[in-house]
Amino acid sequence: MNSNDPNYSPLRDVAQNPEATARYLADVQRVLLDIGKNLETLAQEIRVHCRDTHVEGDRFYDAWLRAQPVERAFKDVLKNVEAVTKGLEKGAYKRRAHDEVVANTARKRKEKELERQQRKNPQPLQAAPNPSQKGAQSQNLGYGDPTSIYDLGTRESA
Repeated sequence: MNSNDPNYSPLRDVAQNPEATARYLADVQRVLLDIGKNLETLAQEIRVHCRDTHVEGDRFYDAWLRAQPVERAFKDVLKNVEAVTKGLEKGAYKRRAHDEVVANTARKRKEKELERQQRKNPQPLQAAPNPSQKGAQSQNLGYGDPTSIYDLGTRESA
């Protein structure tokens, strides 16, 4: 890609690399968090101002009632900013997971193909070792065969 190309976009390079995508989204998230802090401060100042604005003849709660729609609007904005920052985190995670899935797809396909081949052409089972030989070896060692204290035979207890 060439920067002189009219179709060139610097974000295309960022989109092709999951680490670059994560860095870019983290930068955007930092900016949004700073904006969110400023909006929180602004919302508090607006709340104080609107609730203190009284008109002649107001009852004690009229200013509070007039301030509620404004406060609610700023609360919704803050909620949306928070949702966007969470969405950016989730997007970065999903982008990295996508590359991992793509990287593992070829290996998984090979494994599935091997499983299919094994199901179509099962390997003949090898003969199991003779149990009588196994028992003879364990008797030589003196362990393993007796399953009860009555089967100890000539062995002495500790």
